[in-house]
Amino acid sequence: MVKREISLRERALAMLARREHTRVEMARKLSPHSESADQVEQLLDALTARGWLSEARFAESRANTLGRKFGSRKIEHDLNSRGVSAEAVEHAVKQARTQELNNCRAAWQRKFGVLPQSAAERGRQMRFLAGRGFSAEAVRQVLKAGDAD
Repeated sequence: MVKREISLRERALAMLARREHTRVEMARKLSPHSESADQVEQLLDALTARGWLSEARFAESRANTLGRKFGSRKIEHDLNSRGVSAEAVEHAVKQARTQELNNCRAAWQRKFGVLPQSAAERGRQMRFLAGRGFSAEAVRQVLKAGDAD
């Protein structure tokens, strides 16, 4: 059986079929298989022009995935660390902030479910939620109201 060489374009399309990627990720993953950096850049430009590679779509997808467990600060940090453009990060974080209180309440409910009975327990719950990237305002509202809402 003869094994054929997979083209750079086929590799890129296979990666995009699995999940959204940033341009930085695609370049990093494809560069070992290319002859030159220009070849990778040309391919990425073509994929972007056709709408198959979209930073905004990646940011939205990633923010939705992370939003179930984390707050807007954590989402912003994650997107920035992945090399997403500032505009795409700003838009995704803005969307995440609209759901932050509900997501914070859901994370608190899954982990604790009962209002703190002592200052130490309150501190522990606040640190947990803050560590997940939720805003101080969202944390205060959740711990003030508990699951009464």
